[in-house]
Amino acid sequence: MATEENFIKAIETLKAEDSKKVNFDQTVDLIINLKEFDVRRQAFSLFIQVPNKIKDKKIVGFFEKDSKIVDSIKKETFPGYKEKKDIRKLIKTYDYFIANAKLMPAVATTFGRALGPAGKMPNPQLGVLANEEDKTIEEVIKKINSTVKIKVKEPSIKVSIGKQSMDNEKIMQNALFVYKKVLETLPRKIDNIKNIKIKLTMSKPVKVEL
Repeated sequence: MATEENFIKAIETLKAEDSKKVNFDQTVDLIINLKEFDVRRQAFSLFIQVPNKIKDKKIVGFFEKDSKIVDSIKKETFPGYKEKKDIRKLIKTYDYFIANAKLMPAVATTFGRALGPAGKMPNPQLGVLANEEDKTIEEVIKKINSTVKIKVKEPSIKVSIGKQSMDNEKIMQNALFVYKKVLETLPRKIDNIKNIKIKLTMSKPVKVEL
């Protein structure tokens, strides 16, 4: 199994080898390649809340009234999104969509055909709110910014676990947490893992010793 030391070593190597001068904070991706895993019969999806915030996601809420915390699309404006191009613009603008539970039927009717295939429909696990109180919205935003979504459709899992500017220790904690959650879910545990790698947006992958 991959350990804290294995991940730290790989992260240090990754940052040391990255000689590209880029003008943005690169994303750190964890890649878990699988073996002896039938994606047609054993596919799964996970929402994993990692120990350290990855990044601030662009979030919008389907609400009954405007929120001072997050961008809002009020129910009364739903009819203005009949054109597909308008909804596509929303999908490009926002990383995550949340909604008041009361409005979910209307959200599904107006936006479902576009948000569903894009994987951005408000999800009961992380995005459908019981109410529109500030505290409730703040709590879900905090969770979203430290949560990764994994949907296994092929024998290779790739998930963002941090930014290059983060401390190595925090990147390691996120990587290890995701790795362990995936390991718990795999039917044959460690026997389903071919190898593990980490990479930056513009770098080559670095192998993590198992």
